[in-house]
Amino acid sequence: MNATLAAQAVALEAAAQLARALGHLPGATVTVDRIYPGQLCVGLHNGLGDFEAWREALGIPAADVCLKEFRAGAMYLKATGKYAGAEIELTGFASVAEGDAACAPSAC
Repeated sequence: MNATLAAQAVALEAAAQLARALGHLPGATVTVDRIYPGQLCVGLHNGLGDFEAWREALGIPAADVCLKEFRAGAMYLKATGKYAGAEIELTGFASVAEGDAACAPSAC
């Protein structure tokens, strides 16, 4: 799909609303893709604490988070939710050593 900028308006407005309402959250890489124009992707690269802060603020249940090791020594957490009409894809990257040893990888 080759969406127009107007098609991305919901996700862009959600990003603006997040910045205004939850500006205390750790900084993130925030993107809106033309292929999924209603989706706001939030990437967190500074550890699991940042991911958890965002997850809690967005009201995403911990049970909805999947964990996957994607290469030796590195993992990511992924969860989705809704905010201001946009789908939010939250992804947090960390070293496996930082992750909870009790967490088993789950399908993402």
